Amino acid sequence: MKIYAHRGASHDYPEMTMAAYENAVKQGADGFECDLRLTKDGIAVLWHDADLKRRANNDAVVADSNYLQLKGIYPQILTLDQFFDFAIVEKKSLLLETKHPVPSRTAIEDLLVKKIHLEAKRIEKAGITANIMSFSWFAIERVKALDKNIETTFLLHEQTPWFSARYSSAQSLGPGISLLRKKPALAKRIKETGRKLNVWTVDEPSDIILCRHLGVDNLITNRPAFAREVLAAN
Repeated sequence: MKIYAHRGASHDYPEMTMAAYENAVKQGADGFECDLRLTKDGIAVLWHDADLKRRANNDAVVADSNYLQLKGIYPQILTLDQFFDFAIVEKKSLLLETKHPVPSRTAIEDLLVKKIHLEAKRIEKAGITANIMSFSWFAIERVKALDKNIETTFLLHEQTPWFSARYSSAQSLGPGISLLRKKPALAKRIKETGRKLNVWTVDEPSDIILCRHLGVDNLITNRPAFAREVLAAN
């Protein structure tokens, strides 16, 4: 079971900042997870929310703001290019979540596919993978239409109907830990479709052990070092 740092080592450092990812390396993460949005001028940045209220106490909306405006409000904001460069140098695989709905629709998927194509040789040389994730069924299908060989993960809410998951083209399915805790049999059901199991966001010891027991492939956690400690002790 591989350990992915959810927005970096975000239990200890501000989420999706360089400090969070640098320390995820120190904490032994196998890979990085992030959220991606497009700015008004078409720059892909690492950001979860639609606006900057929670992280920077500012009402600026990512989709309505230029990159330099966002950088002025929150200097630690990272671009996709900066993130890719760091991950490749550190040889860390990537789980790249696109956020929806957004005004630019599937433009973020188009950009990501182009980026993965551009970096294909560096990705291969580093021995890592780049997997595009989304809760949007249509976003995953857009990636397939652009390049069926790019790895994808269809993320599952507790209300996601099984037929949406069953007929997704994604090679991996990603339920939240709360869903897997309530319905552990879902892990076997997913595995029986021939897909990998990527579970978010797993921070509690009992949940970490449950994931190992259920055969989770990729565990996404805010606490990479803690997850490793729990696994080593049990």
